[in-house]
Amino acid sequence: MTTQTTQTAQTTQTAQATQTEQTAGTPGTTQRAVVVYGAYGHTGRFVVAELRERGFVPVLSGRDERKLKELQEATDGLEVRPAAVDDPAALDRALAGAAAVINCAGPFATTAAPVIEAALRAGIPYVDVAAEIEANVDTLARYAEPARAAGVLVVPAMAFYGGLGDLLATAAMGEWTAADEVHVAYGLDSWHPTAGTRAAGAVSRERRGGRRPVHRDGRLQYRDDAPPRLEWAFPEPMGPRAVIGEFTMADVVTVPSHLAVPEVRTYMTTEAAGDLAAADTPPPAPADESGRSAQTFLIDVLVRSGAEERRAVATGRDIYAVTAPLAVEAVDRVLTGRTRVPAGAVSAGALFDAADFLRALTPSVVVESAAGAGHVDAP
Repeated sequence: MTTQTTQTAQTTQTAQATQTEQTAGTPGTTQRAVVVYGAYGHTGRFVVAELRERGFVPVLSGRDERKLKELQEATDGLEVRPAAVDDPAALDRALAGAAAVINCAGPFATTAAPVIEAALRAGIPYVDVAAEIEANVDTLARYAEPARAAGVLVVPAMAFYGGLGDLLATAAMGEWTAADEVHVAYGLDSWHPTAGTRAAGAVSRERRGGRRPVHRDGRLQYRDDAPPRLEWAFPEPMGPRAVIGEFTMADVVTVPSHLAVPEVRTYMTTEAAGDLAAADTPPPAPADESGRSAQTFLIDVLVRSGAEERRAVATGRDIYAVTAPLAVEAVDRVLTGRTRVPAGAVSAGALFDAADFLRALTPSVVVESAAGAGHVDAP
């Protein structure tokens, strides 16, 4: 990764998580055990695989015991702990003795609060992959103080939408403490949504009453008009593309939660937006042995302060698959003390050294800065 500015290195406390068994909790559980709630979902399976690749021990949890047992058979007998979100005792059993929990089960408007509260009772960090704007607003607002009081970190939106854009914007800002605008343009060549994405979208639309969110004047607002259609000059090899302006994603929550930026806008290529809107678009299909689809993406982040611009660009493949290294890297850094704060409800850009975190995602995500490249024809 190359950057326009060099971020000041932050001194962090590093303590490797022990491999020994905990004296309390479920017998046989180690401090490398990470509960994956919604493990059998499309993204959950990628998270389970990433945890195993990095030496963690996934514990399979979720609402559907049959699906959990099917996944157990496919993963050489990983431990299964079914739990419904309306059963606090079952959630407590699911998290007992674990080092952390990653919530991959949407809609997060339903699952986030119960799993967070179970994590607080267990005294372990919580990470989720929520792209739901209102669910992320709720998490950051509702659990900031309870998480600090419990000495626990709660990290929402640690995913392609929300977490990655936040890290890119934070890295692009460098030593700036404020900016006038952040623009996050998503250059997806296609978007085959999962059933979970469709279900979460339906819940979000219902919560908004059909209105669309925007982040203006330092706050989340809702509008009834149609979003603008614009052209965004993506860097090569993508080049200029038609986009839906104000195609608002979770970055409008994560970025301004810790950066002084009054305006945050996100954009989506019209091809991908059309795929998402079409009822007959099929779910993602695996294109290799890892289960990744052939979908490619380019994220172009532009930060403006006065007349000066800074930019960060990320490329990769399969927006669902790249969520796994984001979430697992977050857990690894939390468990080894590589964070800016010890507790609270915090977004990725506020919690981690953004430039260093992005470098750690290679080769899943390739990141670079390209000052002055591209522009947006803003309304």
